[in-house]
Amino acid sequence: MAWVLAVRGKVPRWGKHCWFAPTATIIGDVELGDECSVWFGAVVRGDVNRIRIGNRVSIQDQVVIHCTYQDSETVVGDDVVIGHRAVLHGCTIASGVLVGIGAVLLDHVRVERGVIIAAGAVVPPGTHLASGYIYGGVPARALRRVDEEEVVVRVRALAQRYVMYARWYQGGGASADGESTPS
Repeated sequence: MAWVLAVRGKVPRWGKHCWFAPTATIIGDVELGDECSVWFGAVVRGDVNRIRIGNRVSIQDQVVIHCTYQDSETVVGDDVVIGHRAVLHGCTIASGVLVGIGAVLLDHVRVERGVIIAAGAVVPPGTHLASGYIYGGVPARALRRVDEEEVVVRVRALAQRYVMYARWYQGGGASADGESTPS
């Protein structure tokens, strides 16, 4: 069963039809929308600030989502796919975004709708990623233009695929609607 822990009086909450892998950890001031999945070894740690995650967000294996005390919260829109081992720290991501495997987004990064962040990219603090581009590298920069609407449609389809994958696992991890009951 996933670790769902209260801290400082804050209890994680989530919407309908979410699935958490048995080795996922969700802590503190965290809210997830409907049909989200938190995969094996992922950590969503809202101990020092709040984390808000929209609907149909896939938080894949070994992702870390955190924030900075009294400075930066983490906000993720709907239909976002966060690839394996990515790190989101105190950033804001709009809907319809793909965060590639191993990408790192630091405090006060703002990502607009229809962005793809390449695998291994590092997005420095305070960076603004405009719609309609693939960003990659260290530090991340625009690599090429993409059709923003096509990206959103493709990412939405991928997010929906992860909803389907999570259903395959129902019964093998934490699957609940609403607020958790910490132990």
